[in-house]
Amino acid sequence: MADVQEPSLRIGFDVTRTKAALRVSPAHQSDLAQLAGWFPASTRSGPLAVEVELDDFLVGLEALGSWPSPETVEWEEALADLVGSVLDDAEAAEQALAGEVGAAVTADDVISLLGDGWKADLTSFQRRDIAHLLSMRHGANFSVPGAGKTRVGLAVYAAMRARGEVRRLLVVSPKSAYESWLFESAACFEEPLAAEVMSKSPDLGTELLLVNYERLDRSQAQLAAWLRAAPSMVILDEAHRMKLGANGVYGSACMFLGPLSRRRLILTGTPAPNGARDLENLLSFVWPGHGRRVVTSAVNGGDLAYASKILRPLFTRTTKHELGLPPYETKIRYVDLPDLHREIYDALIGRFTARAEASRDDFDALGKALMRLLMAATSPALLREGSSRYEPLAYQVPPLDVPEGDSLYELMQNLPSYEVSPKYSEALSLLAENAAAGRKTLVWSTFVRSLTTMEHLFADYGPAMVHGGTPDREEQIDRFRNDPDCMVLLSNPATMGEGISLHQVCHDAIYVDRDFMAGRFLQSLDRIHRLGLAPGTETRVTVLAATGTVDEVVARRMEKKLEFMGGILDDPSVRQLADLQEEPSVAGGMDAADVRALLRHLGVAGRV
Repeated sequence: MADVQEPSLRIGFDVTRTKAALRVSPAHQSDLAQLAGWFPASTRSGPLAVEVELDDFLVGLEALGSWPSPETVEWEEALADLVGSVLDDAEAAEQALAGEVGAAVTADDVISLLGDGWKADLTSFQRRDIAHLLSMRHGANFSVPGAGKTRVGLAVYAAMRARGEVRRLLVVSPKSAYESWLFESAACFEEPLAAEVMSKSPDLGTELLLVNYERLDRSQAQLAAWLRAAPSMVILDEAHRMKLGANGVYGSACMFLGPLSRRRLILTGTPAPNGARDLENLLSFVWPGHGRRVVTSAVNGGDLAYASKILRPLFTRTTKHELGLPPYETKIRYVDLPDLHREIYDALIGRFTARAEASRDDFDALGKALMRLLMAATSPALLREGSSRYEPLAYQVPPLDVPEGDSLYELMQNLPSYEVSPKYSEALSLLAENAAAGRKTLVWSTFVRSLTTMEHLFADYGPAMVHGGTPDREEQIDRFRNDPDCMVLLSNPATMGEGISLHQVCHDAIYVDRDFMAGRFLQSLDRIHRLGLAPGTETRVTVLAATGTVDEVVARRMEKKLEFMGGILDDPSVRQLADLQEEPSVAGGMDAADVRALLRHLGVAGRV
């Protein structure tokens, strides 16, 4: 009986399934070192073992051709299947990029491919997007909110099910999207899909399984078993949430589950909120080993028009223009900081006046962290601790004179006693103008304490407010929609940037501050500018920024990010946001007496 030859090289997944593990017999230790040289980012996990990020491994598969004993290489079956499908996918993607997709599905074909159980209507642009996605093995839908990405995703699943290629669907989405998926799954099929929201362990009879990104990491084993039990499709809804790829908790879980599916589809209107790396990570989920390489190659030259032309075959996108939405008016208003506010802000970034020198240690202790500087650009008083976490600033009307003997740090603690934040004054002026014209206003701020402060300042307009700690969120939103005396809704993009529609009642938005998250900015804009707007509706967006502060840095970086995303997506509406039109401030022309008079008119007297 012949001896069974020991494998010279074993190739399989590591325990996280996000890396390829290469293990060799002792006789091939030096060969492993040479092979590892093809993968610069590889890590040693022992003298006879190397681990390589899965995407890097798939990109560099040709390196295996240098192995001296190819006949004694042993593959883990699941990884071998993935490699085979990746090579097929890469070939299909290359054909798409070259415009050579064979037997492409047309929009006219779509209805006949969905199976007898499909009953929902599809718009012309939905049929176009479905046809594009069905012409590819895997795909990406980057359409704007309101284009019906959920229905498109279900239609792709229906066609795959009718072909006999898949029998179940895993949807990873924010919790706020569950309702839409459950509603659409019932509306699209004569016999609604057997749907379930992930709990401890999914029922094997479930056809549509919903799970949120936060739960993925601790549910990987159960989800993997469910995907393996039958041919499956995976859809990532709001896929930008895994933009960090294998370096993030959400991304690594998605990358773990993706190869277990027969078909992968990502849905997001903001695929590259921070630039090319985000897009690389999203397309690496769709096409492991190919997505990153294609994006890098396309954008390296810096020509976004060229990059868009190269990448366009890999995704579909319905724009706001195609939806027939009326355009919006986007402007940025710069406000100047009052003298004391300016002196405090400058001290926070290390520019000390003689008075500030006495408090240098106190200001250094506050640090120069981004979020603190964003707060300080609105009001440095937001940095001090209140009696409670969300205690509003208490403004003095009329303001007190600035004491000569107090340190600058003491003055910062009591800044609302001496002056009103110019951003709050500006927002108040815009709100008063809108309310006089019968227009409701949505006011955004990153910071809850800023929201509670404006809740007091804007009291005469019956403000509703929604943030992470709001116990009656639905009641607040309902009041803004239906109460004629509620003219303003205060919220932060982190809480309400997704999953809510206000376009029927509100057409004005004010950003008191912005952070660097371009995707969140775009998502929040879509709360009031989306499908369903009446023709001719005027939507106005105003961004406030303090001159000479971090606000200007944010504006420049946001411009770069939106310019990149608009260029890649070939979308004029996104590019428009990259170049906000400057206009003079309203409150900028008001002196202190004007502001006091407005506050008194609103019934704000003494401490508020």
